[in-house]
Amino acid sequence: MATTELKSDEIQALSSIYGNDWHILDANSKKFSIHVAANSISSPRWEINLQVRMPHDYPLQSPPEYQIDAVWLRGEERLRLEDQLSQVYCDNIGEDIVYLWVEAVREFLQQKSDAGTRVNDDVLKVTEQNAVDCIESTPLFDEDQSFSSHSDHLRIPAKVSPLETCPEIIHGAIITDRKSTFQPHMALVTDKSQVKVVLNKLLENKKIANATHNMLAYRIVTGTGVVYHGCDDDGETHAGSRMLHLLEIMNVENVMVVVSRWYGGIQLGPDRFKHINNCCRQILESNGFSDDKDGKKVSKKDKKSR
Repeated sequence: MATTELKSDEIQALSSIYGNDWHILDANSKKFSIHVAANSISSPRWEINLQVRMPHDYPLQSPPEYQIDAVWLRGEERLRLEDQLSQVYCDNIGEDIVYLWVEAVREFLQQKSDAGTRVNDDVLKVTEQNAVDCIESTPLFDEDQSFSSHSDHLRIPAKVSPLETCPEIIHGAIITDRKSTFQPHMALVTDKSQVKVVLNKLLENKKIANATHNMLAYRIVTGTGVVYHGCDDDGETHAGSRMLHLLEIMNVENVMVVVSRWYGGIQLGPDRFKHINNCCRQILESNGFSDDKDGKKVSKKDKKSR
């Protein structure tokens, strides 16, 4: 089935499911908003307005783009929700995602409601009406800014602070097979903002910017044990999620890996994933990420500091 038909079927289903909570912002560009609230008899309730846009190649190749409207949601709590949505996408690549995202947001809100956390009626509450006001007064996405999800489009330079310094980027060994070339790049990151900085820096290299695919995965662990992770296929379906899975099973912390592929005109089939995986593992192992006595993967720098 063509992507247009898939989107039409999904939109019709979502409209039926969410009724008055489903709003069409721009039918031509497939922009919508969904008002999501926790199931609670108390008032005010925890609420979020989730805006989504379906790209032309969604759902088969690209994820939907999204924006979360909730003035009370900020800091690590916002990042935690974004990472939950990222994981939902990685677990369901190529499938209808919007419904799963909405229900993930609803579960997030329900947890806050069940915990008995009180909504400040004057400051924190986002009603459906002021969510609509926000939609009408603010563009869904800035043209020069990457989207606020794991699905940041690698071809669009992300807006970052000019004071943000770029972590050191390490370039790994090249793998060539039937005229296709693969090369990994790695950086140590401790904050999600650094992921965009590293991407921008890589794309300053014309060769990397012109790669057929620049696939990405990152895994960040905070001092409190909170894990932030994300991935991007950049057109190579399932590649980013497989890279992220490798980071998880290796228990690598505070690292992002990008694998560039230049297509040589000959299809590699499943072998392409083998090369992508080998690139990731090779650059991690060559930079000291290996088993420690407690089973945790650590770098040479960590070992020297002990």
